[in-house]
Amino acid sequence: MTAPECDPTPDHDVDWSTKRSDARRNHERVVAAAVEVFAEHGIEATIPQVAARAGVGKATVYRSFPTKDALVQAVAQYQRAWFYRRGLAAQEQLNSGGDPLAILRDLLAETVERLANDRALAEALPETAKPSPAGEESLESIILAGQRQGVIREDVTARHVRVLLGGVAGSLFRQQERDPEQWRIYGELIFNAVKKA
Repeated sequence: MTAPECDPTPDHDVDWSTKRSDARRNHERVVAAAVEVFAEHGIEATIPQVAARAGVGKATVYRSFPTKDALVQAVAQYQRAWFYRRGLAAQEQLNSGGDPLAILRDLLAETVERLANDRALAEALPETAKPSPAGEESLESIILAGQRQGVIREDVTARHVRVLLGGVAGSLFRQQERDPEQWRIYGELIFNAVKKA
């Protein structure tokens, strides 16, 4: 099992740099296992399921995360890290003179691909509909750049795109749709809805 990449936002509750190396390793294993288990089963997955996947006892999970909600928040932090990194990459492409329409299309395609394989993320998206400050700013920048070029509708905002993604994610998971191809079709429909005809 591979530990997830660290979120650029620090965990303010615990300073893991001061903990023993084995405690840090267990913490990382628990987070990595939780990401996998919640992706497969959603946030109704249990602490025993996470502990079994991590290869540790329930007590080890509870030493890192005293409640299930704390563990869910750690997984959400990991998910925000993906949006943060993806947002920075999109912003770099835009700053380098990339085509905003192509950047938006790629961003939507990668996001729906991730949602198709991550039940917890898809369940949470309709409620939060907000990835991260970097993801938020880059999406807004892409839309504004596309509007300046006349290729994205003038009445579209980043919020519209997030709401559409959240609605698609919630609906497809309620229908238990796991086929990535179907998710890609909906991503393309969102893209076609916001680009200028």
